[in-house]
Amino acid sequence: MTKKQYQNATGIFSTQLAIGSFLVGTLLLILELLFPNGQLLEFGLIYVIIAILFNLMVLIYLIYLCFTQKNHQEYYTIKILILLANIPIAIVYMKIISETLQ
Repeated sequence: MTKKQYQNATGIFSTQLAIGSFLVGTLLLILELLFPNGQLLEFGLIYVIIAILFNLMVLIYLIYLCFTQKNHQEYYTIKILILLANIPIAIVYMKIISETLQ
């Protein structure tokens, strides 16, 4: 595998993970808002924990690549920022859910 293929595979996966996490989280939020019976809260919490673990593993790997692949630091920095964009989104979603429970 060439450097370019490796870079594309790593970047594509991290971006897909970030987008997938966002979409699943958004779907869970919408379902909870449409059907506020509380049954999705436990599943949502489990999902958040699993998503944090997967995203954290990929984040650590991207940070490693950013420091070891000096020629591609800008590329990996952008991928890291894309992955980190889910953090404020998750916080807003949790705030929305907590306000609907009151």
